[in-house]
This record gives sequence, C-alpha cells and structure tokens, in this order.
Amino acid sequence: MPEPDTGAAAPMPSRLSAILKRRKRPDIIADKVRDMIIAHRLVPGDRVPHEWLLPQTHGASRGTLREAQKILEIQGLTTSKTGPGGGVFVSRVGADQAIRLLDNLFVFQPPSIADIYAIRKELEPLMAASLAGKLSPDAFAALQETIRLYEDEAKTVEEEYAQRLAELDFHVELARRADNVLLGFVCIFLVSLLRDMTTCRAIYQEANPTLRETGLNYQIRLLRAIKAGDAERAFQVMREHMTAAEAYMLERAEIVRG
Repeated sequence: MPEPDTGAAAPMPSRLSAILKRRKRPDIIADKVRDMIIAHRLVPGDRVPHEWLLPQTHGASRGTLREAQKILEIQGLTTSKTGPGGGVFVSRVGADQAIRLLDNLFVFQPPSIADIYAIRKELEPLMAASLAGKLSPDAFAALQETIRLYEDEAKTVEEEYAQRLAELDFHVELARRADNVLLGFVCIFLVSLLRDMTTCRAIYQEANPTLRETGLNYQIRLLRAIKAGDAERAFQVMREHMTAAEAYMLERAEIVRG
C-alpha cells in the first residue's frame, strides 16, 4: 500500500547542493579549463592554448575570464609568465600546498581529536605495514635523525614543544615514503590538522618525559619491524602507538579545556 501523505514538507536540499547551485561563472569556467587540461593530457610546463582563455570561447566577459584564470592560479594548476615566451602554463600542485588549502577548510570548524585519531588508528598501521622491508638506508637515516631531536629530555617549554613537533615529523617522514601516495597524503594531512589545533598545541607544550620515552620506544620498535620486513609486527606496533596516543590526547584535552 502507498504510504499515507503526512503533510510533511519536502526535505531541504543538502548544503552541498546549495553551494553547487551558487557557483559563480568564473568558477564554472575554471573547471572547464581544468577539464580541458586533463582531456588533452597537458603536463606541468605545457602552455595552455591561448584560445582556451578567450572570452568568445566561453561566452563570457574579459573580466570573468581574468577571474577564472586567477582561480586556476590560486588552485596551483596554472601560472602566468609575462614577456617574450610568456603566457599561461600548467603547473604542479605541491603536496604541502594542497595540505595547506585543506587545513584552511577546517580553520573555523576543526575536527575533534577523536575524529582525527579514529582515522589515524586505521590508516597509519596500514601505512607502516606497507613499508616493511622497503625503506632505503637513506630513509632510515632520515627517520633516525628525526628521533635524535627528542632523545634528550627537554629543558624548556619551547624545547618540549619542538620535540613534540619532531615526534609528529617522524610520522610525516614515514608517510612520505608510502608506495600508496594517497594513503601517505592522508596520513600527513591528519598530522597537519593536529599541529594546527589550539588544544593540541597546549598539550604539546606540557612537560612529560614519560610520554617522550614511550613514544621513542614505539618508534624504535617500529623501525626494527620495518627493517626486518615484518609487516604484521609493524602494523601491530603502530596500532598500539596510535591507540595510546589517542587515549593520552583525549585525557589531556579534557584537562586543558577544563
């Protein structure tokens, strides 16, 4: 039988749908040019054909086209050069630039520490396991150099904070070497979110030699497992590390906010 009409109002369109409907002409044109770059397989350094950026190509004013070009430049997809040989060229978006843009998405509505660790607990063990037996001597040297930055107990609040950031850098160094580039990128992005959170910064400035020793222990065990090619062990160690870090951060966050 058909459901009775309750008289309820039709559901409101989603926030995303509303945003998409409000998109301006320059944004739409920028998307079209981006699609053309992809369809024609242009690569960084290639010139964007002049006719792609003409008003008549898109049925838009010169001002609208200038705005569209500015959008592409802000997105890091193109760059403009003046003078002889100048024009608009395809450029490469760097991972750091992309992460900065994503960070800005959460400036006013940051995720919670629990939200971040819910994902870190799943992804970082997978990332660590994927590196088992694959790190080069140079990669191990870089990771060990990062660890040396917090081997000794901090003497000041500034040193404590710098050491905690170095501990996060250890995870970034690992993620940069992931074969799965997307997995590595997301892991780095989650670390970046933690760095930016006011509550986390306050926690990182707290003196806690025991925490530092615990972190060192996890990381040394992790490197041993990776060097031995033991993916299962690397997964387990990183999972334990993330679980312990989550518990500590949530506990300290309550105290900091309290």
